[in-house]
Amino acid sequence: MNLITAVKKDEALVAEMDSLLDDEKQFHLWWLGQSGYLLQWKGKRILIDPYLSDSLTKKYAVTDKPHTRMSELVIKPELLKNITVLTSSHNHTDHLDEETLVPVLQNNPGIQFIIPEANRNFVAERVKCENDFPIGLKDGKSVTVDGFTFHGIPAKHNEIDRDENGNCRCMGYVIEFGGYRIYHSGDTLWFDGMEELLQPFAVDVALLPINGNKPERKVAGNLDCREAVELAKAIHAKCVIPCHYDMFSFNTADVSEFIKIAEEQGQPYKVLRGGERYSSK
Repeated sequence: MNLITAVKKDEALVAEMDSLLDDEKQFHLWWLGQSGYLLQWKGKRILIDPYLSDSLTKKYAVTDKPHTRMSELVIKPELLKNITVLTSSHNHTDHLDEETLVPVLQNNPGIQFIIPEANRNFVAERVKCENDFPIGLKDGKSVTVDGFTFHGIPAKHNEIDRDENGNCRCMGYVIEFGGYRIYHSGDTLWFDGMEELLQPFAVDVALLPINGNKPERKVAGNLDCREAVELAKAIHAKCVIPCHYDMFSFNTADVSEFIKIAEEQGQPYKVLRGGERYSSK
C-alpha cells in the first residue's frame, strides 16, 4: 500500500516552523498525524499528543488487530527542538508513545509535561522520568505555563474513567493564550453536559477525532464525522479541524464525509494533511 504523503516533513517542516518563529501576530498549528499537533505562538512551541513512530505497527504485527500505517511519518521526534510544553491526554500509545516522547524530553531541556494527574505513575514509568516531573491536571482545574493556560476537560473513552481519587484518566484540554482558545479533545465520545462545559470558552479552533466508535475494531471509540461537526457547532467553535484518521487502516474514517456534513451544517472547518499548517487570521 502506498502511504499518504505529507505536505512537508522532517527538515523541510522544521524549516517552515523556524521561519515563523518571529511572527508576533498569528499562531500556527501543524498536524503531525493521528491526534498530534505542534502549536507555535510568539516563538513558543506546544507539542500536543504526538505519535511519531511505528511502535504500534510493530507491537500488533502478528495479532488479529494489525495497526497497518496509512500515512508516512511526518517528522522524526529527535528533530523537534525548543518545545515549551508537551502534553498527553491519556495512556494509549498513540497519545503516550515512549519512542516519541523519550527523545523529545531528552532534546528539550526545560520542557514542561502536562498529563492527567490520574496517570502520573504510569507516565513516569513509560517515559522514564521522575515521578514528580509531569504537571498533573484535573478536570475543572487549570494550570498556566509560560503564557499558556491549560484547562482540564473530561473525556469519555469509552467511559469517563476516574481513579480512586476521582481524577479523570482521559482528558481534553482547552489551551488559552493571547486571547485565543484551542480545544484538543483527546480521544472522546460526546457525553451529557459536554457542550455546556465548553461553550463558555468561546473556542477558536476545535481539534476533534472523527474515526467513530465501532466495537468490531476492539478498541475504544471516538466521535464520528457527524458528531464532530455537531459538537463543534454546539460549542460555537469558529473552526473545527478533524483528526484521528488516516493513521491505521483498521481504525480510520473518510474525511470527505466530514467535509460534506460540515458544509451542510454551515460549520467552518479546515482539513489538514500531514505536515500542513493552519494559521490564525
